[in-house]
Amino acid sequence: MRTSLTSAVEARRRFEQIYAANHAAITGYVLRRTDNPDDAADVIAETFLACWRRLGDVPDGGDTRLWLYGVARRVLANHHRADRRRTALADRLRADLAAAYRAREYSGELATITDAFRRLPAADQELLALAAWERLTTRQIAAVLGCSPNAVRIRRHRARRRLTALLATDQAARSIDGHATNGDLA
Repeated sequence: MRTSLTSAVEARRRFEQIYAANHAAITGYVLRRTDNPDDAADVIAETFLACWRRLGDVPDGGDTRLWLYGVARRVLANHHRADRRRTALADRLRADLAAAYRAREYSGELATITDAFRRLPAADQELLALAAWERLTTRQIAAVLGCSPNAVRIRRHRARRRLTALLATDQAARSIDGHATNGDLA
């Protein structure tokens, strides 16, 4: 038991010496190869974590820093590959979402309803969307919104009234515009 404790203390002491002697050099190396401090901090941490985990493989003397540079280079390569994958995924998701939004362009009566819906207060939109799009029950909506089922019924009734009023206003405006346009032509 004493031997393992001594070797653990020795391992820690060796790591601390390696870290103190090489941290500034590895930090400079990484900073010159990354675009932001958060990425640099991640790469430096991973480099020294690998050093700790593979402490038995770390050469002594002047080769220590070269070994750390090699580790940092591989960590940076992995970081850049992961960054490219994230960027490619984000680009693909943006394109998919843009296509989905283009497909949602409505005309006629559906466009009128969509426009009126978007003018409702956010709380009304969410409540009506949970009911219509997500097909949640009153009890389920209450759980999502953190209120009682009775409050959901009251809020849903009021939201539907506000949506109906907006639709009626839009219909009246179109009727007036239609008459004005026809009257202008005559």
